[in-house]
Amino acid sequence: MIDFRYHLVSIVAIFLALSVGIVLGTTLLEDPVIKASESLANQLREGNNELRDQVDALQKREAANDAFVTGGTARMVQDALVGRSVVIVEAPGSTASVREAAQQVIEEAGGSVTGRITLTERYTDPAQAGFVDKLAVGAKAAETVFSVEDTAHDKAAEVLAGAILTSDSSQIGKEHPSGAGILDAFQRAGLLTVTGEPARRAETALMIAPAEAYAGETASAQAGTLVTLALGLDDAGQGTVIAGTQTSVAPGGVIAALREDAAFTEKVSSVDTADMPAGRVVVVYALREQLTGLAGQYGIGPGVSGIEPSATPTPTVPTATSGG
Repeated sequence: MIDFRYHLVSIVAIFLALSVGIVLGTTLLEDPVIKASESLANQLREGNNELRDQVDALQKREAANDAFVTGGTARMVQDALVGRSVVIVEAPGSTASVREAAQQVIEEAGGSVTGRITLTERYTDPAQAGFVDKLAVGAKAAETVFSVEDTAHDKAAEVLAGAILTSDSSQIGKEHPSGAGILDAFQRAGLLTVTGEPARRAETALMIAPAEAYAGETASAQAGTLVTLALGLDDAGQGTVIAGTQTSVAPGGVIAALREDAAFTEKVSSVDTADMPAGRVVVVYALREQLTGLAGQYGIGPGVSGIEPSATPTPTVPTATSGG
């Protein structure tokens, strides 16, 4: 029978072996492994510090550039839109700060904002297409004739665009006979809200894209409804620009959807840096370019034709004055 002394000696031997193993292991690993690990940690620490310094430098550089552009914005856009009128269309989920900054720079450029319509999520919901179709048909002006190929949002775009825009210089600033009723019908239906006097028709339109790209199975359809509206606005007036941020050029983004079709980009312009001081200046330049019959895709995201329009059209004053 094994006595207690045997157990004690065995336990002591085990712990002694472990102690010797730890000492030997530490001694053997000290040079090749521990030193290599310390060297790698030091390299990573130094690399992180260098990257942090680079980020800090870039942030300071960007802040300086933004400050310079902000200070010179009024000079850079002076008279670019003098005598011109713009209506603002806000997509569901758009950011008020982007819209407010864009409106400010339009006014600094000598332009006027007639008002704005803010679309609700119900407008872009594919499940509401039947409702949108019936509303558009019921609210349309007497002279509006839809094509048999028109979708529900094609019809809605044509009806709404005709209520807030005109390509006839003699009608700028004047209400379409059915315009106020159309906007009221869409507003009572919960598809939009109205601010200012968008029924006093403008000649150009600025659409503010959603702050986030659409996601899920309906993303393409939702972004498509806004592109369809932008095309309708362009057809009814003398130009349309979609302004957004880098989220707008991500999959499911409105500007991404626009830039996927070459036929669309020949009509509607876009700016994907509207949250930047320089981008807001480009919004004005893009609107001015639209008034000359040209279009372009501007910013830093995929599908751009440049940071800004390559040529600077000469500002022109409309021949007809706005009236009530």
